[in-house]
Amino acid sequence: MRLSEFNRAVEGEFGAAYGGQLVRELVILELGSRTAEQAITAGVPPRDAWLALCEAMDVPVARRHGVGLADPKKRQG
Repeated sequence: MRLSEFNRAVEGEFGAAYGGQLVRELVILELGSRTAEQAITAGVPPRDAWLALCEAMDVPVARRHGVGLADPKKRQG
């Protein structure tokens, strides 16, 4: 998962404003008691940060995998 995919996944699941707030402010134990933003900046792969965020926010497993990819129809342009 690339950072852009992480950002799309967060926005898709939580919305732009709330998702951004979660990424910046929610401290997650599984990320070393850091926010997702801090963890990614420190080198944690975006996929690991995404999965930890999902776990912390009780996102159903079915919505955790394969998200964040650009719509193939939009890429063809």
